[in-house]
Amino acid sequence: MDYRTHYPAALRALSHLIDGALALGGFAIIALVFCNASLRGFAGFDLAWSLEVTSFLLLWSTFIGCAAAAARGAHMRVTEIAEHLLSRSGRRALAIAIDVVIAVLLVTLIYTGINISAHTWAQKTTVLYWPVGLLYASMPAGMALTLVFHVFNFWFDIRNPVLPDAAHSDGGEVRR
Repeated sequence: MDYRTHYPAALRALSHLIDGALALGGFAIIALVFCNASLRGFAGFDLAWSLEVTSFLLLWSTFIGCAAAAARGAHMRVTEIAEHLLSRSGRRALAIAIDVVIAVLLVTLIYTGINISAHTWAQKTTVLYWPVGLLYASMPAGMALTLVFHVFNFWFDIRNPVLPDAAHSDGGEVRR
């Protein structure tokens, strides 16, 4: 379920900002790789800095993309086994337990990512001399944004139980 229609204005704006950043980052990645490959093939040289910029953009896009997927409720769920083995209340309890585990995992990734980023901040990249910690900061930044969306989605699912005749029992169907 796409949760964005249920978000307050600030959270919806954050989701749109992330979507825009991902679109720009994706376009920049494609443009840099195409230009660099074209230069290498036609002119016999490449832009050394483009490899570093592309890796930064790829990593940041990956972790920020995790937040965009969380806002859409688009992370994969396999529900077939639980639907056949558990009652509706059992599936709801399992979904709550899974959401709590995910939140704990996200907090752990934020903490670990901050430590890795802090320990590597003094190192510099080869060409642009950017802090390597900036590359690793993508994980805690992306996971923090993901946690914001996950907590709202979890709260929304708790307040809006699954419809009895819903096609999917992931907690996203709103009772009307």
